[in-house]
Amino acid sequence: MAHPVLVLRMDPVTAVAHPAHSWFDDTHALVAGSLFVALGMTMFGHAGLLTGGVAGVAFLASYATGQPFGLFFFLLSLPFFVLSWFRLGPAFTFKSFGAVALVSVCTTLAPKVVRFELLNPWVASVLGGFLIGFGLLALLRHQASVGGVNILAQWLQQSRGFSAGKVQMSVDLVVVLAALWVLPPLQVAQSVVGAIAIGAILALNHRPGRYLGV
Repeated sequence: MAHPVLVLRMDPVTAVAHPAHSWFDDTHALVAGSLFVALGMTMFGHAGLLTGGVAGVAFLASYATGQPFGLFFFLLSLPFFVLSWFRLGPAFTFKSFGAVALVSVCTTLAPKVVRFELLNPWVASVLGGFLIGFGLLALLRHQASVGGVNILAQWLQQSRGFSAGKVQMSVDLVVVLAALWVLPPLQVAQSVVGAIAIGAILALNHRPGRYLGV
């Protein structure tokens, strides 16, 4: 009597072992992602818009004092690196610190190398938001971030399974809506569109069960 044969099939997607990112891969992603974020932030700043989290507070401080956005962004991001060090590890922390420093420097120098003769605020909110979102996505997929709420969102995704994009979008919207106390409603509405553009990129492309980087 012939015995039945049990055939096991491996899912070709899950069976493939992805090679770890090399230092060149990580460096390229860190530089490219940081430049995307810096350009998007520069567009937001030129149009007088806000974003959420630490960057939003940095924009408000910059608008109020006339000092560079990059200075406040760097200083306000520093406390979050304590959480990053203990919860996400030294490698993530060092790469994120490098990204924050690069974004801070690039946004400070941007007025000397980038000028917008005409930039509609609605265009800035969507295009700038997409640039920031793709920049954040590149950083997160190589285990880095631009500090602040981005670090918190990454930790919650890794430890609790929450979508980093949804966490980021929720916090961003709260911060932007709170700006109704200091900004005209139209600018707040444009900033909300920008926050949604950023969060949508992350929510659709960076979530549990999808590629997270190794």
